[in-house]
Amino acid sequence: MPDLLWDDVRNFFDPDLMGALPDVSVAGTSVEDWQAVFDLIRSSGWMWEYTVGGVAGPLPSAAEVLSRPADAETVELLVRPIPDVRAIFRPMATEAIDFDVDLRELQGQEGVDVLCRFFAVLGRRLGKPVVMTAEGDYGHPVLGFDPAADRVVLMADPQLG
Repeated sequence: MPDLLWDDVRNFFDPDLMGALPDVSVAGTSVEDWQAVFDLIRSSGWMWEYTVGGVAGPLPSAAEVLSRPADAETVELLVRPIPDVRAIFRPMATEAIDFDVDLRELQGQEGVDVLCRFFAVLGRRLGKPVVMTAEGDYGHPVLGFDPAADRVVLMADPQLG
């Protein structure tokens, strides 16, 4: 049985309500947590691309990425858990793993299931909650992976408006 049903959460997947790129975060992280994510990405079979200032290159260690000067070129790690779905990680701070997903790629029950599987894999690897908020609305999670429940759960009323 799916963690969440499309009919129950369709508002949380509406780009007009949530913004096209809602914010996803894992709080309370360390360099070791970032490295665990990098290792997961390398070993998962997912397609990925690491860029610095828009130039693709090999994925270095998390310690190397996170020790870059604040004024260094922008770093992005584009991950595709399936070919038509992407998550965009921007490793800027040790204490939180932040990334965006594109809701336009996550429509219908299949999109909900893909997102739930991706959050669960990350959350289980880190042993931490993975939460999604509307774009720019960091204080109000709407859904996320709950390690205690070992599944993705609702964190807000899906009847937003």
